[in-house]
Amino acid sequence: MPPTNDILLSVEDLRVHFHGEGPAALAVDGVDFHIHRRETVCIVGESGCGKTVTALAILGLLRQPPARIAGGRIHFDGQSLLDAGPAELRALRGKRLGMVFQEPMSSLNPVFSIGDQIAEAIVAHDLLPEAEVRGRTIQLLDDVGIPDPEQRLADYPHQLSGGQRQRVMIAMALACGPDMVIADEPTTALDVTVQAQILTLLRNLKRVKNMAIQYITHDLGVVAAIADRVYVMYAGIVVEQGTTAHIFHQAGHPYTQALLAALPTRDKRGQRLYSIPGSVPHPAYKPKGCPFHPRCEYTQPSCEQSLPEMCDYSGGHHARCPIIFEHLSRRQNHS
Repeated sequence: MPPTNDILLSVEDLRVHFHGEGPAALAVDGVDFHIHRRETVCIVGESGCGKTVTALAILGLLRQPPARIAGGRIHFDGQSLLDAGPAELRALRGKRLGMVFQEPMSSLNPVFSIGDQIAEAIVAHDLLPEAEVRGRTIQLLDDVGIPDPEQRLADYPHQLSGGQRQRVMIAMALACGPDMVIADEPTTALDVTVQAQILTLLRNLKRVKNMAIQYITHDLGVVAAIADRVYVMYAGIVVEQGTTAHIFHQAGHPYTQALLAALPTRDKRGQRLYSIPGSVPHPAYKPKGCPFHPRCEYTQPSCEQSLPEMCDYSGGHHARCPIIFEHLSRRQNHS
């Protein structure tokens, strides 16, 4: 485990509410996590769990209103992002903190060439001669595996495949050599072969460029392929955290266990896949107590009364379920 002073990003008790008609939607409801330098951390959970809202809060990209940062702290390399002004955030975004959005076709501008769009990110932060900007743009396209990069500078987004567009988005995020990149489900719309290529690309770029990655996903298969550590989110809170080995081999929360049970594996070939009953609660109407209890097979009366504290499994592994914790502890004591 890296030393505490090697933490690049820390998020503490972050709360993001959305206000409209009716009760406030508690999209992020007390989230804590941290990312070390040169580390890949996956934030995993179903759609509606607050993963993307957390990322947008970090980047200062939430529209306020309707969103409101109701509490918490976000520090990037010691700098408070919630106290930073618009100019400070603009200087940080793209320069030291990059973002790869989920859908490149809607994130890329259809009327500008990909070369112009990558160059724009460079020019916004670095005063470089035009020839040097062009050279760096070509190198970035080469770094992310775009063939014939010099010839592709003039191409428009619609002329590229889905995988190539996603590579362009990664090139834009890397344009100024950031310390960390946030990748919001960048492989969701891609077929499995291209998805594997993008994951391999991110792993290689992380190693070569010594950067950290915050990877947002609902796919535990992706987590297994890329993560050093994992935070499992449900209904705006973190319900489990630990190394990839902890999550896959000693899951301590029923939600994590259910996500793992739903994974398609070779030994399930020909069988009906498991699906978690019910759905993620609306953030304005979350149940009292543990928000997962209406869908949980281990529910007890206490689960409906108050939100459980994190249970410490040691080694950085924590899960918000005393029932599973006690069960696993008894089993270990008897073995």
